[in-house]
Amino acid sequence: MTDLRHIRPATAEDGAACARIYAPYVTDSAITFELEPPSGDTMAERIETATRKHAWLVIEDEHGVFGYAYAGAFHPRAAYRWSCEVSVYLDRDRRGSGIGRALYEELLAVLRRRGYRQATACITLPNPASERLHERFGFAPVGVFRDIGWKDDRWHDVAWSQLDLVADAGGSTAPGEIA
Repeated sequence: MTDLRHIRPATAEDGAACARIYAPYVTDSAITFELEPPSGDTMAERIETATRKHAWLVIEDEHGVFGYAYAGAFHPRAAYRWSCEVSVYLDRDRRGSGIGRALYEELLAVLRRRGYRQATACITLPNPASERLHERFGFAPVGVFRDIGWKDDRWHDVAWSQLDLVADAGGSTAPGEIA
């Protein structure tokens, strides 16, 4: 059987598909702390914002888009501009099939080519699948905020992890500009 999956940069036209994928994470879990699912237009705006300086990728097959991964600003202050925060979301029936790993491989490669030095990830606990995915890529735990988010009538912990995108380049040299 031929694998017809294709990873590509997202465009605003992917907003509706990304909103559809993301909605169950908003309504049926605490994986994200958003309380209302964003519209397709809102997701299109997010895609446009992310692709200006970072990246947003989708994975599709002959039936359409079924997953995405993106990076955005870690923090708005200028000194953090070489760092970013990453996330991945898949249609629920596609989880556990290596698709998240494929998306992250491509996303992290794009971020390295653009000159980013650190990638961070924020994971609502418990989320063993996301924790394993990030561990596989070498993300190191850097801390847990206890009872930081209120959703679904209870408090949730959030774990942060970090990946050095240029471990072999050393950290003491001045960075270049982000491509």
